[in-house]
Amino acid sequence: MLYYLFEYLDKAFDIPGTGVFQYISFRAGMAVIFSLFITMISGRRIIRLLQKKQVGEVVRNLGLEGQMKKQGTPTMGGIIIIAAIVIPTLLFAKIDNIYIILMLVSTIWLGIIGFIDDYIKVFKKDKKGLHGKFKILGQITLGIIVGATLYFNDSVVIREKGTETLAFETTSEILVIDDAASPAATFSKESVKSTKTTIPFFKNNEFDYAVLLRFLGAGYTKWAFLIFIPIVILIITAVSNGANITDGLDGLATGTSAIIGVTLGVLAYVSGNTVFADYLNIMYIPMTGELVIFIAAFVGACIGFLWYNTYPAQVFMGDTGSLALGGIIAVFAIVIRKELLIPVLCGVFFIENLSVVMQVSWFKYTKRRFGEGRRIFKMAPLHHHYQLLGYHEAKIVQRFLIVGIILAVFSVITLKLR
Repeated sequence: MLYYLFEYLDKAFDIPGTGVFQYISFRAGMAVIFSLFITMISGRRIIRLLQKKQVGEVVRNLGLEGQMKKQGTPTMGGIIIIAAIVIPTLLFAKIDNIYIILMLVSTIWLGIIGFIDDYIKVFKKDKKGLHGKFKILGQITLGIIVGATLYFNDSVVIREKGTETLAFETTSEILVIDDAASPAATFSKESVKSTKTTIPFFKNNEFDYAVLLRFLGAGYTKWAFLIFIPIVILIITAVSNGANITDGLDGLATGTSAIIGVTLGVLAYVSGNTVFADYLNIMYIPMTGELVIFIAAFVGACIGFLWYNTYPAQVFMGDTGSLALGGIIAVFAIVIRKELLIPVLCGVFFIENLSVVMQVSWFKYTKRRFGEGRRIFKMAPLHHHYQLLGYHEAKIVQRFLIVGIILAVFSVITLKLR
């Protein structure tokens, strides 16, 4: 909203300094500052309110060291994270941007699902929380909304990379290096609707989901939504649940999400900029540069929340936060056509999720085969396995975050490693 105010002041009164709001870098910086301010200032008050309302964590005794000390720690702190994302985004982003609208809807949608789950656990004293089928239904519905919007909305287009030369001209559709109101380079090729995405590690690395329907014969591309929307649903469900599973140690899910967020910000910036997109030989996606403001608020919210969530945690985010964080990462990656990079970028979430699948599958198989269930890990998800091996919780988190940083750096260099 402030963007529109200062744009009006700049054009109507030419007030010195008001034009700075035209720059993505400035607005992203302000989004980080406001996000940190909201989490740091409001965080303690919200924690006290949660303590007063006796909104405490219900801990199942799994025999882990220090586990029962967490009993009663305030939960549902994801409210802090969501507020610190939504408010700065509304203040500094162009809220008529289709991608910003999608990200806000995704944040609030999954936040509500997580809130209902936490509410049932805390106030209804039901440790199981919201039934799994209702969580999945909510995630599927969001996937349909996101997938259908990206496929059918006329504003969602790409400009493919290629050998065409850059034309320098003044146009209302141009996105300059820092989004300033001045002429810049733009692809001479027209914007097109497409279900293409980026394949990491390969040169000329674009894959069109529509190709999977080639067996339908001529005109198969018009049915691309039949494959695109289910893929979107699968990614959103997998990543949001992966973040939820990872949220088992103090600061683990929050810190990992912050690292992923920084990386996504870099990818969004270069994908939404004609100059960098041409230099890196990747597809240019108009209007995605605005997502840098959203992801800046996201990173600020995660870092600010870590102030209270690092070991020993003063507050837990609960499903209110973890489902929202995972969903945001998934939708963001899909929007900038980098979703195939998720297994690398979100490697911590991926291995945590995989450890649970492996453990459950092996246990069921061996019980059927030998009459007695056997385990691959001492406990799943993976972070509990290391706890039972005797590693301190803080050390596990620190090492997982180091792995997350390595994966994030590797994800960025895939832009050139092709």
